[in-house]
Amino acid sequence: MTDILSTAHAPVRIAGARPRAVYQIQPLQDPRWAEFVDRHPRCSVFHTVAWLNALHRTYGYQPIAYTTSPPGIRLEDGLVFCRVASWITGRRLISLPFSDHCEPLVNDASDAQIFFSALEQTLHREKLRYIEIRPMQPLADATSLCRSMQSYCFHQIDLRPDLTTLFGNCHESSTQRKIQRAEREGLICETGRSETLLDAFWNLLLMTRRRHQIPPQPKRWFRNLINCFGDALQIRVAFKDQQPVASILTLRHNDTLVYKYGCSDTRFNNLGGTQLLFWRSIQEGKRDGLRVFDLGRSECDNTGLITFKDRWGAVRSVLTYSRFAAAGDVKGMYRPASSHWKMRVAKGVLAHLPDSMFSLVGNLLYRHMG
Repeated sequence: MTDILSTAHAPVRIAGARPRAVYQIQPLQDPRWAEFVDRHPRCSVFHTVAWLNALHRTYGYQPIAYTTSPPGIRLEDGLVFCRVASWITGRRLISLPFSDHCEPLVNDASDAQIFFSALEQTLHREKLRYIEIRPMQPLADATSLCRSMQSYCFHQIDLRPDLTTLFGNCHESSTQRKIQRAEREGLICETGRSETLLDAFWNLLLMTRRRHQIPPQPKRWFRNLINCFGDALQIRVAFKDQQPVASILTLRHNDTLVYKYGCSDTRFNNLGGTQLLFWRSIQEGKRDGLRVFDLGRSECDNTGLITFKDRWGAVRSVLTYSRFAAAGDVKGMYRPASSHWKMRVAKGVLAHLPDSMFSLVGNLLYRHMG
């Protein structure tokens, strides 16, 4: 039987403080992790057992977490990762794959230094390509490792004002009028997790990803999310005369609703289906007493998506991811993949693949991406 908790590193010594040990746990097996996530004020949906379990089931990633809390003691801190091992992209730790953000749940700067010392040992001992962390707040320099960074735009809507105020905060022509247009057109919104709604979402996703020349995630990823999250996941689909025109997938944790995936049929974009789905999500969030609508990250050069989120009255901030590698190891550096000639050639090929092959490419590649 595999131990669910083991000491991963020798005690770390910080000047002026007593040595402290760092322990490595398996959050899918250690019941303390779920309890910790439920009560910690900075935990997000991406820290949850449901998200980790979906990653493990779909891609085979092994979740691990570091903590200074000894075995049998209530967890007071934690830094969660997935081990990603690929013959294409190498071996690395990511916190966390396919997650918009995953805040290190440490108490202060000295704790951060303790964790980074343990991570540096792991990087060298396991000969990892890099360790990546995706925090909500910028990380302080707490390590001698080589560091590279990449930034994204991040949007959140404060749901505490009343619905009249929230609607008034929206852009008049591109958001308010689109919602009103959708209602006049008689668009029907259905919400749930049925196979019918999943199929409608998936077909719109396939259409959207083809427009962007990016393979879709495996359909089993969405089935696993449904199975792992249960009622905390909703697929919302807007229909015009029984024709699916737009869809979004949301996740929920504590007082936060998270917009994770969206897709649409551009032939019907003038009907305002996507705007209606977002507005219904806001209305339901208010009804359920939620505090925040997390609209997720956007590439900094994706001005269209950033503008769309701005026009909901969302607060824009910056997410900065960090990769840590051995000194001088350029393999751990961020590189603008979209500007690479191989990526441009690949997109040209993908644009002409039939749907079955287009989906197969996603099935084969995503587990290597993290």
